[in-house]
Amino acid sequence: MKDIILASSSKYRHALLSQLGLAFDFVSPNIDETPNPNEAPEALVHRLACEKAWVVGTQQPNAITIASDQVACIDDTILTKPGNRDNAVAQLTQCSGQSVTFYTSLCVILPEQGFEKTIVEPFIVGFRDLTQAQIECYVDNEQPFDCAGSFKSEGLGIALFTFLNGRDTNTLVGLPLIELTGILFELGVDVLQPVK
Repeated sequence: MKDIILASSSKYRHALLSQLGLAFDFVSPNIDETPNPNEAPEALVHRLACEKAWVVGTQQPNAITIASDQVACIDDTILTKPGNRDNAVAQLTQCSGQSVTFYTSLCVILPEQGFEKTIVEPFIVGFRDLTQAQIECYVDNEQPFDCAGSFKSEGLGIALFTFLNGRDTNTLVGLPLIELTGILFELGVDVLQPVK
């Protein structure tokens, strides 16, 4: 079986890919993630996933390289990772009572075969009308400072929502596993029958 590389230092993506039971290495791509002027959220995550995959993948062209990126948006305003408590509280205050769209990209390449497939998967989250006390309590409990949108859907963050609308809840955490599994099948990697 081909070697698999995750072009990410994200502990969340690492944990998600581990669910498939495959052996893989991970490498931080260290790219500039600054949006281009007037770049739409979908275009941004598409571009960044491709850049991450190729920066890492060209160093091991005979390996399958997997990369992803994610942004959260209210309308077309991008919500970045908050980084600290004040920003997380402000971000969740902005999200309260709103629908927020997450765009998560996935790029899988196998350079020696000239293979590249990139998708962007949307996921819409409806936020409850939250009080300031609820927001602050949530932020203090979960400290979601490294998460786009300032929440962890796999934890207490689920209590922030009135609905989730998307194909794959893993997309919210940062890696569309349903789509990834299909692409791996295309490349001859069957996660249901891994090579021993």
